[in-house]
Amino acid sequence: MSQLLRVQNFTVSQDGFGAGEGQSLERPFGHADPGALFSWAGATASWPGRTEPGGSRGLDDYFARDFSHGIGAEIMGRNKFGPQRGPWQDEEWRGWWGDEPPFHTPVFVLTHHPRPSFTLSDTTFHFVSGDPAEVLAQAKEAARGQDVRLGGGTTVVREFLAAGLVDTLHVAVSQVKLGSGVRLWESPEELLDRYHLDVVPSPSGVTHHLFWRK
Repeated sequence: MSQLLRVQNFTVSQDGFGAGEGQSLERPFGHADPGALFSWAGATASWPGRTEPGGSRGLDDYFARDFSHGIGAEIMGRNKFGPQRGPWQDEEWRGWWGDEPPFHTPVFVLTHHPRPSFTLSDTTFHFVSGDPAEVLAQAKEAARGQDVRLGGGTTVVREFLAAGLVDTLHVAVSQVKLGSGVRLWESPEELLDRYHLDVVPSPSGVTHHLFWRK
């Protein structure tokens, strides 16, 4: 099977926003509370940020556990990497994740202001410009036959959807309402001209939307 571009565990609010307004160093998701938005994943046994034993099993845990399966590279937007805008003023900033990023693969950060690549643990960040197809080609080469994860944020997911490059898309719709921010969709039905869709409710209250190409 050919390499896929996959969106995994991408969480939006009940009204379709993937992030709130006013991103800052202190608030990576703007006015959205990530603890509430991602509570479905944080409660699972396989949540990578878990520091104590326990956590739920079942449907939500299946998706959390599958996050890195078969993934050889990630693409993300600059706003997922950090809060800076414009030319890099501080190249000491190395992302929100500390010295052990959760990716364990090459990561391609889309930006109009490239900077040198660097490595933290087993994750190397590359800062690239170009259209979605060009960046995907780079990521697929780095993935060495495995799939590529499109990590977000919301604007980047929309760009790759518009370019017709996303093969599978898993969106978890939270019960949280944000009212404003960066919107993925007005309704998941917007994608039904291009994708099949299964909708699977979870006991946690989140609803999993699974899209694959027609």
